Amino acid sequence: MEPELGIGFTNAPGMIVAFLVAISFLVFFHELGHYLVARWCGIRILAFSLGFGPEIVGRTDKHGTRWKLCAIPLGGYVRFYGDEDAASRPDFAGVDAMPPEERAKTFNGAALWKRTLTVAAGPIANFLLAIAIFAVIFSVYGRGVSDPVVGEVVADSPAAEAGIQPGDIMMSLDGQKVGTFDAVVRYVSVRPGVPIHLTVERDGAPVDLTVVPERIEEQDQFGNAMELGRIGVVGTRDSGNFRVERYQPLEAIGQGALQSWHIVVSTYDYITNVFAGRMKADQIGGPVRVATMAGQMASLGIVAFANFAAILSVSVGLFNLLPVPMLDGGHLLFYAIEAVRGRPLSVRVQEFAFRIGLFLVLALMVFATWNDTIGRMG
Repeated sequence: MEPELGIGFTNAPGMIVAFLVAISFLVFFHELGHYLVARWCGIRILAFSLGFGPEIVGRTDKHGTRWKLCAIPLGGYVRFYGDEDAASRPDFAGVDAMPPEERAKTFNGAALWKRTLTVAAGPIANFLLAIAIFAVIFSVYGRGVSDPVVGEVVADSPAAEAGIQPGDIMMSLDGQKVGTFDAVVRYVSVRPGVPIHLTVERDGAPVDLTVVPERIEEQDQFGNAMELGRIGVVGTRDSGNFRVERYQPLEAIGQGALQSWHIVVSTYDYITNVFAGRMKADQIGGPVRVATMAGQMASLGIVAFANFAAILSVSVGLFNLLPVPMLDGGHLLFYAIEAVRGRPLSVRVQEFAFRIGLFLVLALMVFATWNDTIGRMG
């Protein structure tokens, strides 16, 4: 049995507490990645902030960095020497006016490889954190797994139409080998309406089939609606030899990395399906949905909450890698262009790109909040 947190998290105050704990933890590690690599690269750091807005409490260390906790706990930032604001927008005029020895301490005046490593360190820190969380879960509590054996086939389902039979052992999907029933579910769930070439083992011989998952809407135990692809096969504890596997530390790290990669792939597949019109975009949520899910997962126990935090950490890393100015991915895109051109984009182009990036980020936030509002009303 999982250890419980001991207090209720499904009410509004509990959800807010769980959300703040999760998001603050993830943001801290993200910004810590930027901070540590910048320090290693000799870039001066003016501020390390957890949250935005007015400062609640803070202190300045011996390196001149102001560590502070701010009033709006919905993010954070590291402000470098030579930055115009918390979004790491360079103060081009101020940096150009500095003497060379001072300019070398600014972010914008640092070598291209130093800027690239510093920016990439934030998302990488989120991925490493997710891997570490998963590794601890898998080594301490273990993971429930079952073999990819068909226990039951739902009548009139895509699986029944494709000729899948109880007792079939699912060996590969579109040529990719599968080792667990969860791997089958994960692959199928993000491919509604997409034909899947399935190879099963039946009576000791391989059988090739084609199945087209249907798109269905399910609800979890909290009533949250999810749109998924399903083929109509059921794995039972007996047929799949259900068991809990625990891993040694090094193996657990490898499994944690694999689990994080599965989340990346599933996210990419979902976005692809949205643009292809196979799935709705209503699964994109904002702070309200994240807070609700944080409270729900916390109510289930430490393991469920930690698993949610790991998934959220991967999501934070992926979001920041979007090639949008203001985000880490936008900065990395600028650096890639600079590497190809041999010089950075003009100040005018970068300023214009930052405005476009701000608009896109705000538009996404509005869309996510709209989804949150409609979801709660529904």
